Amino acid sequence: MKTTIQYFLLLCCCFSAVQLHAQEPKKIRIEYSGFTVKDSLLGENITTFVRSDQSQIHVVHEGIDMYCDKAIYYQNEDFIEAFSNVRMNQGDTINMTSKYVEYSGITQLAFAAGNVVLTEPQSVLTTDTLYFDRTKQEAFYNSKGKVVRDSSGTITSQVGRYYMTDSKYRFLKDVVLINPEYTLKTNQLDFYSETGFAYMYGPSTIVGEASTVYCERGFYDTNNDIGYFIKNSRINYDNRIVEGDSLYFDRNKSFASATNNITVTDTINKSIITGHYAEVFREQDSVFITKRALAITIQEKDSVFIHADTLKVTGKPEHRITRAYYNAKMYKSDMSGKADSIHADHKTGLTQLINLKRFNTGDAFSVKRKPLIWNMGNQMSGDSIHLISNVKTEQLDSLKVFDNAFLVSKDTLSEGFNQISGQKLIGLFADNELYNVDIIKNSEVIFYTRDDKDSLVGINKSKSGSINLKFDGPYKIITLINQIDGDIYPESKFPQNARKFRNFDWRGDEQPQSVEDLFKDDPPLELVNIKGLDAFVPEEEFFDTALFERIDDARKKDKDEVNKAERNIPKEAQQSRLKRDATKKAGATKQNKSADKQNGD
Repeated sequence: MKTTIQYFLLLCCCFSAVQLHAQEPKKIRIEYSGFTVKDSLLGENITTFVRSDQSQIHVVHEGIDMYCDKAIYYQNEDFIEAFSNVRMNQGDTINMTSKYVEYSGITQLAFAAGNVVLTEPQSVLTTDTLYFDRTKQEAFYNSKGKVVRDSSGTITSQVGRYYMTDSKYRFLKDVVLINPEYTLKTNQLDFYSETGFAYMYGPSTIVGEASTVYCERGFYDTNNDIGYFIKNSRINYDNRIVEGDSLYFDRNKSFASATNNITVTDTINKSIITGHYAEVFREQDSVFITKRALAITIQEKDSVFIHADTLKVTGKPEHRITRAYYNAKMYKSDMSGKADSIHADHKTGLTQLINLKRFNTGDAFSVKRKPLIWNMGNQMSGDSIHLISNVKTEQLDSLKVFDNAFLVSKDTLSEGFNQISGQKLIGLFADNELYNVDIIKNSEVIFYTRDDKDSLVGINKSKSGSINLKFDGPYKIITLINQIDGDIYPESKFPQNARKFRNFDWRGDEQPQSVEDLFKDDPPLELVNIKGLDAFVPEEEFFDTALFERIDDARKKDKDEVNKAERNIPKEAQQSRLKRDATKKAGATKQNKSADKQNGD
């Protein structure tokens, strides 16, 4: 039994020794060399290798193969310098060439300089100096670099980092992606070489022939030319600027959409559309917008506001047309209107207020509520209404009401209503105020006639072929043309049930008195919850604590004044390390003092 236990313990010790030996890092090995040179002046453990005419020097270490014309190997430090036509391969995926490489078998950090080219399956990186940490499988440069990917274009930056496991680049400072179709500029770009996905952080622009995109956080698929942008995002589409909480962009289809808090600005026609969902088709010169949609035509003296469930603006810049439908309303300081739909031609100055016939059956608004215009206390309605403006002076010119025209206004001193009805109405404006109205064919009037002292003379109820109405300040002058019948009745002799025409419909409570009134009938607004893109999360620095610990291990074996494994580490990284160490030390000291105090208590 004792012999069996001793044998088992011996086996365990042997296994442990083999395991420890297997875990020890392997040293750099020179697989092939043409010539070997030993120079006592360099040191006993320093060997120089020179290539032969047939082949380069071949160096092997932990899965990498390095080839060069000349090499100096420092045996004690397990450190090698490679010169001239240096090539380093890692499996079938990574190939790096340069003029010079130094590599530590302890830190597994390579430093390459002089025309450095790193090739991986999807891209080629060129720079002047490059650090390659084989432990983390990451490469880093801070001396300006360029990455070329066939389908995406060329990317340059001052600082760059390549994560080999994820096939990901992180470009920093003066990042520029040049593609035949566009140029992308940003402060930081995370780029995945396998998929062509690019993530932008900080102020970024994508400038193409027909569009310019700006965002402060965004995503762009460089393979399919599709983008998604958030945070102060906007797209300048020729003469339209689209802004919103989130923007979607498809370059191939010349299409963009926006969600939440949208503004579409027409820089040529001085108009703005707002809402909470929009679609823009550049080639069709079309904008579709809904959810509290509002179109604003900016004028020098008085802007025009149109609101509806849905707005659509189409046409070239020189001939834009705005369509508003489903309970459309309009407002300007001296005029407002309401209809099923509004059609505004910005070139001709014609605005049409229309009832949609297809909604006549079962639709209360269409059947009972005709298009309306309010101006200076007058309400005008009919089956359809045309407003004509002078596009140069931006002044109202005339008004036409077709079929079942009806004009009504409140009498200033009583509860009665002045009313004129007929088949058609034509009104004329001066300084945006209605001064002349003609009611044509089958005209009727109910009018409260007053004298110079505003005393009621009587109520005029008449029929005629047509009626002319002139506004002279607060007074209205009515002329009956081809009068058929009628008379002026004392108020006491005029029945209450005769004081309104059969199709009377006073809707003064519906008149928008402000821009805010345009939205008072809308249902509560519920905005889409935008998930967006995750904010940038800083990662561990390339020259991190783990790397410096490996450098410290290498220093123990390097008896020279300068540790070879860290001689090319950037000064910024060294300073950052000192700060980290100082902070860590201060924290430990504070913690120890706190512990001592508690123990003392």
